[in-house]
Amino acid sequence: MALSTRLAASLRPALAALRRAAPRHCRGLSTPQGSELSFNLGGIFPPLATPFSPTQEVDYGQLEGNLRRYARIPFRGASGGVCALANVLAGQWQEARDLQHRLIEPNTAVTRRFGIPGLKKAMEWFGYYGGPCRAPLAPLSPAQVEELRSTFSANGWL
Repeated sequence: MALSTRLAASLRPALAALRRAAPRHCRGLSTPQGSELSFNLGGIFPPLATPFSPTQEVDYGQLEGNLRRYARIPFRGASGGVCALANVLAGQWQEARDLQHRLIEPNTAVTRRFGIPGLKKAMEWFGYYGGPCRAPLAPLSPAQVEELRSTFSANGWL
């Protein structure tokens, strides 16, 4: 806590100088004016077009409106995006959506639900060396291994 307080205190003068130096209209998202620049990210965040679960739908109309508003905000230094996969899989929307839905549950299992021990176990299943868990982490129990396996199996990965 003390480190974050010291860091914030040391940044305060620099941030104040930036606020004074930058005109109000060049600060991008920090100073939205009126309802035109407000965003409703309900159902489309994070990331912008990825639903939280296979059953949650994305409001693509709202997404398009938000992206149009986003494009009108003056940013400095940004000139585009990196969309490598879109260059390769252009137009394969249904396949991309199906893949995304197959990835949601296994990803949640190895990040939120079972964490590092779950990731290590999944690595073993796919031929990688995950190694033993180091203290204070414990390996998965047999019941947890079975639950993780069923998550990967139900989504076609095992």
